[in-house]
Amino acid sequence: MQTEKNYGEYLKEHRVAAGKTLLEVERDTGISNANLSRWESGKVIPSIAFCERLADYYGISLDELVGRNDR
Repeated sequence: MQTEKNYGEYLKEHRVAAGKTLLEVERDTGISNANLSRWESGKVIPSIAFCERLADYYGISLDELVGRNDR
């Protein structure tokens, strides 16, 4: 049985697919790499405002950002 991915795993997948490091995303978006790291590790769920910034940054929809297209 396959377990469902959490939001953080999707966030990391998009960052890696874009070929970006946490520091590059921080530099380009102004979102601290500490926050990005906590989100990607699943320790904290980002606010919708931060999700909008990341989705815009990656050029994808909010649904894609959090894996809703995979469900």
